[in-house]
Amino acid sequence: MECMKKPKILIASDLFLVSFSSMGAPVHVLCLLCLSLLQGAQSATFTVTNRCGYTVWPGILSNAGVSQPSTTGFVLYPGQSRAVSVAAAWSGRMWGRTLCEEDSSGRFTCATGDCGSGAVECSGRGADPPATLAEFTLAGGGGGGGDDFYDVSLVDGYNLPILVAPQSPAANGSRCQVTGCVADLNKSCPAELRVVKASGGGAIACNSACEAFGAAQYCCSGAYGTPSTCAPTSYSLLFKNACPRAYSYAYDDATSTFTCAAAGGGYDVVFCPGTSSLKSGGNPEAKGLPPTYSTMAFSGNGHSSTTRISLFVLLMIISSATWTQCW
Repeated sequence: MECMKKPKILIASDLFLVSFSSMGAPVHVLCLLCLSLLQGAQSATFTVTNRCGYTVWPGILSNAGVSQPSTTGFVLYPGQSRAVSVAAAWSGRMWGRTLCEEDSSGRFTCATGDCGSGAVECSGRGADPPATLAEFTLAGGGGGGGDDFYDVSLVDGYNLPILVAPQSPAANGSRCQVTGCVADLNKSCPAELRVVKASGGGAIACNSACEAFGAAQYCCSGAYGTPSTCAPTSYSLLFKNACPRAYSYAYDDATSTFTCAAAGGGYDVVFCPGTSSLKSGGNPEAKGLPPTYSTMAFSGNGHSSTTRISLFVLLMIISSATWTQCW
């Protein structure tokens, strides 16, 4: 249905519409433009960076019922970064694939973290263990309240170091902390968990005990399917000691899940962060992870936040003037 006739009173939004109407754009098209801009404003950005000395192919999987972002897999050469936009209330996981190649038929596969799609895009497929996972449940921005939840998990094993840092400033009493696993667990991986290339050489990934042995006490299944019956094992403790902020087994929630007040921002996801500084997204320098669970608060880029807020207010004015004219 076309928009109804515009009111005679001119406000800021009318001036905006007049400037576009003068170029011949129908008002109902402008209504759709306003709505699409508003939807675009309600998004979060993940800045994915590769600081490894080798190429990494990030993979992205949305949770069930959540729309996939515009890309679900891409290549990052050493030193490269890429921004990926997701919905403000997105939930899912990210990981890195390594030692990838195309065969003579054009089928794409990776030695670690492969998603089985046969292409660089994972297209709704998850990582084949072992793989280090960065997991997110975003509450959504725009003043709706609530907290984002995020973690780095070794429950499905480990293939490369990952660091996650919120770009949003701490707000409403929430402490936005950095988390991750920056240790090289491939070097210290027990022989019975080690994954090596078919051609031999050093470990390229480290299995979880669940993946390696399939026993209920390692998988927190069957009689061990509750927090009270599934305790840490010598293998999960090996992961926990190396990466105290990462999930080491299924019920390792208390020291491994982090929250940040939803403010419409995003997150830095860094492969192989080592001890280098994390400057992306306006964060102050963060050299690796602290040895204890002390708070590491990050403040976002104030200028960009102000710009986003101003744009959102303007679009809200536009929307209020045009919404009643559409549909």
